[in-house]
Amino acid sequence: MAALNTFRALARRPVLVAGLLVIATVAAAALFAPWLAPYAPDNQIYDGLSLEGAPLPPSHEFLLGTDTLGRDLLSRLIYGARTSLLIGLVANGTAVLIGLTVGVFAGYFGGLPGGLLMRFTDLMTAFPALLLAIVLAALLKPSLWIVAMVIAMVNWVQVARIAYTETRSLAERDFILAERAMGAGHLRILGRHILPHLVPTAIVWGTLGIATTVLLEATLSFLGIGVQPPEPSWGNIVFESQSYFQSAPWLVFFPGAAILATALSFNLVGDALRDLLDPTQRGRD
Repeated sequence: MAALNTFRALARRPVLVAGLLVIATVAAAALFAPWLAPYAPDNQIYDGLSLEGAPLPPSHEFLLGTDTLGRDLLSRLIYGARTSLLIGLVANGTAVLIGLTVGVFAGYFGGLPGGLLMRFTDLMTAFPALLLAIVLAALLKPSLWIVAMVIAMVNWVQVARIAYTETRSLAERDFILAERAMGAGHLRILGRHILPHLVPTAIVWGTLGIATTVLLEATLSFLGIGVQPPEPSWGNIVFESQSYFQSAPWLVFFPGAAILATALSFNLVGDALRDLLDPTQRGRD
C-alpha cells in the first residue's frame, strides 16, 4: 500500500518523471556503452575529418558529428556517461558515508572530541569547495579515482552538519534516555534508534549530491586537472573542444547539454524524495 501511494505521488509530478527518464537513459548508456556506442571512444576514424582536417558536423553517419581528432562524438559521450556516473556514485557515496560518520559521532558523544570534529567541519566549510578541489587535484596525480576522492573530501561537510543536528536532537529524546536507563549500549542505541532516522537524510543528500558531483567533475576536467584524456568524460570533451566553439559548436553543445540535463534531473529527483520522505516538507508545493 505504501509503495502504491508513493507511485501515485510520483505520477503526479511529470517533471520528476522526466528526470527519472533522463537518469535511466544515462544509466543505461553507462552500463551498455560497449553495445550502444557505434565506435570505440578513442578510435580515430579514417574519414572522421574533412579534407581540411576539420571536425565533421552531425550527419546520418555520425549522429552527433566528430571531434578534433576524428573520433565519433556520440561514442565518446556514451562512454563519458560511464565516467561521470561512476565518479558521481563513488564520490558522493563516500562523502555521505564520511559526513554521517563525523556528524553522528560528534552529535551522539559530544564532548571535546565532538567539538573538535565540528570545528574542523566548520573550517572545511569556510573554504570554497571548488578552490579546495582544484588545490587537491593539482597536488595529486589526476585520475578517475583521485578525482572521485578529491570531490568526496570537499562534499562531506554539508552531510556532517545535518547529521550532527539531527543526532543531537534524537539523543535528547525521551525514548533514547529510557534506553540508556535500561542499560542499552551505544551500539544498540545507534543501530536501532539513531541511524534508522538518518536514512531519509542519507537518501536525499545522496541523490542531490550526485548533481553537484557531476558538475564539479566536469569543472575539474574542463580545467585540465580532472579525468585525463584519452579517458572520455563530459568535462574533458568540452575542454578539448573549447577552441572550436565557433567553427564546431556541436562539440561543446552536446556534452554541455548532457551535463546540464543529468545534474538537473538528479536535483529534481532529490527534491521530490525530500518532499516524500520528510513530513515537514509536504504540502509546500
